[in-house]
Amino acid sequence: MLAIDRQIRILELLKRVGSVRTIETAYELGVTDETVRKDFELLEKRGELVRTHGGATRPQRIREELPFTERQTVRREEKRSIARLAASRIQANETIFLDASSTVLTLTEFLPDLPLTILTNALGVFNALSDRPNFDLICTGGIFDSKSRSFIGLSAEQSLQRYNIHRMFFSGNGIHLERGVSESNSLQAAFKERVIANAENVVLLADHSKLGQKAAFFFSEVADITCLITDRAADKEFIENLRAQGIEVLQGD
Repeated sequence: MLAIDRQIRILELLKRVGSVRTIETAYELGVTDETVRKDFELLEKRGELVRTHGGATRPQRIREELPFTERQTVRREEKRSIARLAASRIQANETIFLDASSTVLTLTEFLPDLPLTILTNALGVFNALSDRPNFDLICTGGIFDSKSRSFIGLSAEQSLQRYNIHRMFFSGNGIHLERGVSESNSLQAAFKERVIANAENVVLLADHSKLGQKAAFFFSEVADITCLITDRAADKEFIENLRAQGIEVLQGD
């Protein structure tokens, strides 16, 4: 197969599934891992993909353009497996924070029927849980961001100062081993940074496509994370590196 044909196939795969693994792509194309890595390198230079740890993904700008309702449908099964495992960590009478990510919104489907205090800046989370009688549901208020359907800004950040948050469940656009967790929206990044400072347990929910990625604004170092919950397709070397830094890593079914 000619190089141009391989690269077209790679871009077609990315368009269909969002991210690809080097080993799996090499097997599908019938070439060596090194050949695929060279194709990834060339395509990255042309701005058509972003190399990640063990694979590649579409450029961040494509991810950012997806509206929230569409992001909910991307990797739906992975999000459900992550959310189900995250829900099993919650204990009665805890105060938990849920952010405005699509993965955390999926978590609302699996929350246990326990007495809980739930803080959120996400309109979708608030609506999803508004009829659960065991929950004391508190919305931060603040400036409404229509793109993420959430409340952000100084007033949203200040509203959290009076609470001791037992567990924070959140996501981001990427997690990088050296740089940490990042967001494409500066106000979202600033808000999540403030929540992390007030949380005892910081639980990142991120499917395998986000591992190794970097977005525009970093708001958390890897050391700030208590636990990463991801899916079975996550890169083993990336996971072992996190564990070596003392981060608990759990993988959904």
